[in-house]
Amino acid sequence: MSVINTNIQAIAAARNLNQSQEMLGRSLTRLSSGSKIVNPSDDAAGLAVSEKLDAQNKRVRAAVTNVQNAVSFVQTADGFLGGMTKILSRMSELAILAKDVTKNVSDISLYQQEFSALQDQLRATIGGATTEIGGTVDNDTPLGAFNGITLFGPNAAGLTVTIGQAVGQDMTIKQSDLRSGDMLDIIGQDAAGAYQLELIDAGAIASITGAIQQVATERATLGASQSRLELAATTLQVEFENLGAAISRIRDVDVAEESTQYAKFNILVQSGTAMLAQANQTPESVLKLLQ
Repeated sequence: MSVINTNIQAIAAARNLNQSQEMLGRSLTRLSSGSKIVNPSDDAAGLAVSEKLDAQNKRVRAAVTNVQNAVSFVQTADGFLGGMTKILSRMSELAILAKDVTKNVSDISLYQQEFSALQDQLRATIGGATTEIGGTVDNDTPLGAFNGITLFGPNAAGLTVTIGQAVGQDMTIKQSDLRSGDMLDIIGQDAAGAYQLELIDAGAIASITGAIQQVATERATLGASQSRLELAATTLQVEFENLGAAISRIRDVDVAEESTQYAKFNILVQSGTAMLAQANQTPESVLKLLQ
């Protein structure tokens, strides 16, 4: 049917051109942003899934930070314990040297002076209130601390570390209590501030040997905790990597594929424009019937 008022071919061509231009615009936006999902309507379900995965990934990254900080905590505690082992070894050496029958009182006094200085260092590192370690003054800020957390005080609950992104994925680091046992015999003071253990005491060597064993046991416990933390950190890193890959598959645009689509829609827009121009000229043929 030949008509003038309504050009169906031009309307259809315009509709097709608009669709091609819209798809070309989407392709351009995807390539420029690098994202496959420009609008929620592009992939509503994929967007919802990727949002949940992204939140999970952020929790995993936070858990990695927690675990790494906990490793630093354990390493700090172990560093102090390693220093204590050297101190105790020197104290045991001094206790044996003091038993040398060829040493006079002045010599033993010099040994005692060093022995007491080492006791001061242990006491300052471990810290504690007078009700715990005796003495005349509380030591609430011991050297053995990590970010304000006392390393060697009594704590039955231990230190709970979150090692996963879900609720309940925790582990407990048992804290090292050195304010008791043989270590207390070494750093303990009486009400006047004098040490209860002296170099020449009969039980000095036994107390020092026991303290060395006590420190070694604590180091072994911390070593086990560190081993588990390092394993947890490795696992979390793998989980973080895999979650990132899953999110990428949903959100990130495949540049090679999208470039092909862009070329396709670009050609369609050009051809659609040309055909719309041809369709707009179709009514001119009707004029020939009126001549």
